[in-house]
Amino acid sequence: MTTKKNINLLIQLLADGQFYSGEWLGEQLGVTRTSISNYIKHAEALGLDIHSVKGKGYKLVAPIELLDEALIRSLSEQKAVDVFPVLDSTNQYLLDRLDQLTPGATCMAECQTAGRGRRGRQWVSPFGSHLYLSMYWQLEAGMGAAMGLSLVTGIATVNALESLGVSGVQLKWPNDIYVAGKKLAGILVEMSAQAAGPCQLVIGLGLNVKMPAAAAEGIDQPWTDLHQMGTSGVGRNQLAARLIMALEQSLSLYEQAGLEPFLTRWQALDAFINQPVNLIIGPKTISGIARGIDAQGALLVEQHGVIKPFIGGEISLRLAHVQC
Repeated sequence: MTTKKNINLLIQLLADGQFYSGEWLGEQLGVTRTSISNYIKHAEALGLDIHSVKGKGYKLVAPIELLDEALIRSLSEQKAVDVFPVLDSTNQYLLDRLDQLTPGATCMAECQTAGRGRRGRQWVSPFGSHLYLSMYWQLEAGMGAAMGLSLVTGIATVNALESLGVSGVQLKWPNDIYVAGKKLAGILVEMSAQAAGPCQLVIGLGLNVKMPAAAAEGIDQPWTDLHQMGTSGVGRNQLAARLIMALEQSLSLYEQAGLEPFLTRWQALDAFINQPVNLIIGPKTISGIARGIDAQGALLVEQHGVIKPFIGGEISLRLAHVQC
């Protein structure tokens, strides 16, 4: 049995948060107590917080609900769902297999070793703590139709959360999900397309469920998670299934009708609407009042009574009184 498989089995045994002796764990895996000690170190390196107490053994600081591929497939009614213990990146996994996928195909991982956010930033991805989900989609209308995809994904994510009783979630243009000014989730849309012809897309979502203390030390911006919001009763498998269903529903509507049906919903969820903002575009800073989005997904900013659209991947949006 490979080391990776043994580590995964060890995590499954510890998932309930109870103490288990090294001797008992070794018996279950058919290895020595020394091997168990080494597997524990590997599990901790993936972001798991494990206590070791002499005479009692090992336990997770808190129990975790491991992702169940069969359950998520059943709840979401999407058969093309693959769940992995560890991947470098769920987005990359799908990007490497575009010719094998059908729209709605979804990849999830308990942990990402090279999870990425917008503009090449690292996405902190500790094992079993959050949701790391990527979905494949195809737009026949081509690259131009993909401009509003991160906005639609944000709305779909809020819809899924609200269906489970999670309230107070807002959106920040173009791809962040906020609660009370703190980041709950991020979206990364990556594409493979020719100038003409269908556009193949991978839509990645990282959503904070319960952040381990050690992982939080590596984050350099205000963040929150579902646990802090008092929604610890929301299970990861149920949440994953709701996200898949909401994404498929919203993406299908977007494919047929564009952004127009989503504009009112976006305005209601916009965390920055009618507030003074700064747009950071390279070395330039543009100040104005945020006025929502247009039907192409551009951010609308009012300057001296004139509303101008801004769109592009290298624009950072900040509240004008926030320095970061």
